[in-house]
Amino acid sequence: MTTYDLSTTPLREVNTALHAEGLSGAHVITRPAGAHNVAVGVDAPVKITIEGHVGYYAAGMNQQAEITVHGNAGTGVAENMMSGTVHVTGSASQSAGATGRGGMLIVDGDAAARCGISMKGIDIVIGGSVGHMSAFMAQRGRLVIRGDAGEALGDSIYEARIYLRGTARSLGADCVEKEMREEHLEELAGLLKAAGHEDDDLTAYRRYGSARTLYHFTHDNEY
Repeated sequence: MTTYDLSTTPLREVNTALHAEGLSGAHVITRPAGAHNVAVGVDAPVKITIEGHVGYYAAGMNQQAEITVHGNAGTGVAENMMSGTVHVTGSASQSAGATGRGGMLIVDGDAAARCGISMKGIDIVIGGSVGHMSAFMAQRGRLVIRGDAGEALGDSIYEARIYLRGTARSLGADCVEKEMREEHLEELAGLLKAAGHEDDDLTAYRRYGSARTLYHFTHDNEY
């Protein structure tokens, strides 16, 4: 196991080490003190543990790595994630998992506004609630919210699926509640199990997705 202390080692040096060809094993980053861009662009099947709070864009563009943040995360955690797992044991600020294309983001606490905006294949499981405009223009992937959602949930959503246990303050344009069939219950069960919430009552969740009324231009959409 390799340990990096950000109070004594420059972040650029740490990220460079995490980009080394043939990287393997387990890595621990201590004393991050809210630093931005911690463990970005990792592309190796390694385990990275960050002991403390991080700032903007932690674990952005992650590929293959299993990254755990023992604390809170700032704006854009796991932004443009490709694969692997990012787990935040605290809460996340806005735009968590934005534009993510694959892998899984797990946030044990709450996530702020615009969680999962423009997601393109990532799976996101939020242990608490999310803020307004979450899943805005979400194209593919699944967003599971164990708490409540703010205004305009799923605004202009494409083919992503939202599973919500609580209530949404409002739904965005073209986002509607959909039937929860057996295939969706199985999908939800798998996502919850992967995030450590296998004991949740699946019947408490509702599914939301696109009404597909914005896919083609009509005169009703003129401004």
